[in-house]
Amino acid sequence: MKKIFIDGSVGTTGLRIAERLENRKDIEIITLPEDKRKDPNSRKKALNSCDVAFLCLPDPAAIEAVEMIDNPNTVVIDASTAHRTNDGWCYGFPELSDTIKDRLPTSKRIAVPGCHASGFISLVYPLIEAGFISADTKLTCHSITGYSGGGKKMIAEYEDEGKDFLLKAPRQYGLTQQHKHLKEMKKITGLESEPIFCPIVSDFYSGMTVTVPLFATDLKKGTIDDIKTLYKEKYNSDIVKYTDGDTLEGFISAHNVAKKDSMQVTVCGNSDRILLVAMYDNLGKGASGAAVECLNYVLGVAPETGLEL
Repeated sequence: MKKIFIDGSVGTTGLRIAERLENRKDIEIITLPEDKRKDPNSRKKALNSCDVAFLCLPDPAAIEAVEMIDNPNTVVIDASTAHRTNDGWCYGFPELSDTIKDRLPTSKRIAVPGCHASGFISLVYPLIEAGFISADTKLTCHSITGYSGGGKKMIAEYEDEGKDFLLKAPRQYGLTQQHKHLKEMKKITGLESEPIFCPIVSDFYSGMTVTVPLFATDLKKGTIDDIKTLYKEKYNSDIVKYTDGDTLEGFISAHNVAKKDSMQVTVCGNSDRILLVAMYDNLGKGASGAAVECLNYVLGVAPETGLEL
């Protein structure tokens, strides 16, 4: 039985991971008492005595946690931004390529993709890989997320009765075009430049829709139908699956797969103007669900084990 430690277990991502693991019979979760949860010595002991450590921490604390680990056998699955563009870490999105899928089971350092970045990368990576668009294509990305994406502080703000004005309209942010996911979006897809990125937080708890618009003239080859075929062939698992846009009845909801750990990829638009869309839960395939999926690869069990699909 493998021992698991969640460093940052009381945060939004850590709590959802714990929920997904609580009924598992193949693991044992190491927990620290409340008064030891932030104690460096207690954390270091737990990090070095577990088989797999989830890091659900701010970036500086995640970097510190990795530095605490002396045990060469401890596998780290980091849900922070700290290591996603580090070449020494395996990027935890196995549906993207066989290279990632084959690397995950033996990796000691795994970076969980960012929530917004997961949708953008799922849409753009295959197009560059297949030569449909070139790496120098200038892209725009719109993303709407539930407020749980902002963590416990933002959740408290949105659920504070004295701040009910927050529930009256979505709010766009990342206005300086320096969002922390941009480096990841560029590096993992292979783009030469970061996209114009328009993230929006809205008045629902969780769920997410990421949209990348394309002109047909952006394509180096292929058509909208060829993109649909590409996605159908690449994304056909229970975790990430192509969904025909014609079944959506003219509307796409960011709440479409809320509370699930799956992702739906679809293509809308027409032969001239194309919309690439990914729908998922910011706490599911956008965070905790992706982290548990990575754990399953490390443990050698079915990728969907313990996930809500």
